[in-house]
Order: sequence, then structure tokens, then C-alpha cells
Amino acid sequence: MQAFNTNEHPHRRYNPLLDEWILVSPHRTKRPWQGQQENTIVKALPEYDPGCYLCPGNERSNGTKNPDYADCFVFENDFSALLNQEVEHSTMGTSSLFKFKPERGINKVVCFSPKHHLTIPEMETTAIEKIIHTWIAQYIELGSHDFINHVQIFENKGAVMGCSNPHPHGQIWAQSSLPTQVEKTQKNLKKYYDQHNKSLLKAYLDEELKVKERVVCENDHFAVVVPFWAIWPYETMIISKRHFSTIIAMTKEEIVSFAQILKTITVKYDNLFETSFPYSSGIHQAPTDRLAHPEWHFHMHFYPPLLRSASVKKFMVGYEMMGEAQRDLTPESSARVLSEMPTLHYKLK
Repeated sequence: MQAFNTNEHPHRRYNPLLDEWILVSPHRTKRPWQGQQENTIVKALPEYDPGCYLCPGNERSNGTKNPDYADCFVFENDFSALLNQEVEHSTMGTSSLFKFKPERGINKVVCFSPKHHLTIPEMETTAIEKIIHTWIAQYIELGSHDFINHVQIFENKGAVMGCSNPHPHGQIWAQSSLPTQVEKTQKNLKKYYDQHNKSLLKAYLDEELKVKERVVCENDHFAVVVPFWAIWPYETMIISKRHFSTIIAMTKEEIVSFAQILKTITVKYDNLFETSFPYSSGIHQAPTDRLAHPEWHFHMHFYPPLLRSASVKKFMVGYEMMGEAQRDLTPESSARVLSEMPTLHYKLK
């Protein structure tokens, strides 16, 4: 009988944040690839696009004209998924199998820069700091509404992630309920905190910093790791070294460090396949329900779909849709590849 080897044998890994398992099949990386291949087309974008509805001074679809903004610009989404309307309701469904309830919320768009051709990895760190300050202000403003209990800050980068406009921007969805993934995370964070009187992610990061197998980069206040339970090939998570629950608890020094580590990991992503690397990223932090949440520990997820090159993507199909998430490349291998990427953007070589 062979001795078990995590780099050779299929195994399952546990995700304590979601109380879920993932199948890892490292031996499959040896198979020849005969799947989808695409030509990568790199299109140079202008600094200003007269046809872009996010550029300064341009008109959006609802007739509103954008101001000539100089750094970040925030506006309520013209096509919001949630509506800030209170509706009367007396039932949650006709039976236990047909449940529904109204959901109230506010959706906003955050333009990161007036320059149409920039993305976060190509911005100066000081410009990224302004994005963080904008996120802080929006978390406070949106969370002050008595009907808002959760504020989700996120970015979809790249057309493959459903981004309809290349202008650098993200979104904020604030709503009355906790989204499903956040509710699962809170349940497991609280369970660990109640048992150990310590943040789950603090304990996890302390262990990661000891073994160094999945650490991509770090600075004085934050670390980037490929999670032990990562699903996407080059998935990463930024975790604060100090235990705090929300973005508003950051010190000035931590804001600078957060901006630096955001730039570092996104530059590494771009350098991996020398392309504007697509991803969905989002901040997870305590709800705004006016309750104490010592169990929450500030962190940010990056879920990129690219697998073997700028044109070969990972898809969730078959077993992953019917069974559970599965990956071939081990998190340790992904971390090693990313950690070796330079921090100077490939366009500046």
C-alpha cells in the first residue's frame, strides 16, 4: 500500500468558513490538454472613451451626466438589482415549500479612476488608498440606514466575469438580509469564536504564516494566501494580521498597507499570463445590523477563472455542479507560482 501524498493522491479538504468540502485531484495535472483553446486579443484602451458611460463628463443611459471627477466617483446603479422601496407584505409564502419575502436595498457603482485604461494593478498606491477611503465612507453611509444589515463591496474584472464595461470600477450592494454565503460564514466564525474566544481567521493565518506553504506575499499588516481549501486555480485571500471586524476599524497605516498588498497581488495576477487578469473579488466583514460581531475578521476573496493560460479557463461543470467543488492544481502549487511572480507590472519591463 502506497503512503499518502497530497501532491499525488486525490483527497478532500475542509473549508471551515463555509463548513464545506472540496475534492483535490493533483494527479490530473499530468494529463494532456486537448480542451478549449482561444486566441488572446489584447486591445489597447484609450485614457478617455467618449462612448463610455463611466468616463468623466459623459452621459449615462438615464440621461444623467457624470461630473468631471478626478479620482473616485460613486453613484447609485442605473440598473439596480435591489430597490430602495418599502413594500407591504403579510405572508412569506403559501406553504413551507414556497417561501419568499421582499428584499430592500441600495446598489452603487464605484469608479476607481477617471482614466478609462487603468486597472488596480496599474494604479499608483496612493490612488488605491483613495478607493479604500471611498469603500470606508460607503460602508458607513449605507450601513447607517436602519433597513440595511449587510454591505457587500466587490469588483468583477474582465468580460469573462460578466463585466460590461472595461472602465475601472466596482460595485456595492447593500441589503436588508445577510446573503447566503455571508450567513454561512458568520455561523461558522461565531461557532469557532464562541468555542475558542479567538478569531477563526486569526488562528488560521497564524498557522499559515508558520508553515509558509500557501503564503503568496505579506507586509506589516496583511498577508495574501492561497486558502488551504481554495476552489479556483489561483484563488487567494487577503487577511488582516490584526483581528478587526470591519474596514472602518483600519488605522492609517493599515489603509496604506492594504493598498500596497492590493497592488502587489493584482500585479502578480497580471504577470502570471501577461494579461489583464480577470477575477471576482469581494470584501467580507461584519454586518451592519448594529450588533456586536467579535467573531468577524476582515478578509478579501479573489476568485480568478484562468487555469493554464490567458485563454484557458476553469469551468464549474459536471461533478462540481452535481457533487462538490473540485480542483487539480494543489493550493500549494498555486501559491508557489504566484509568490514567484515579480511585483513590477509586465507592461513596465
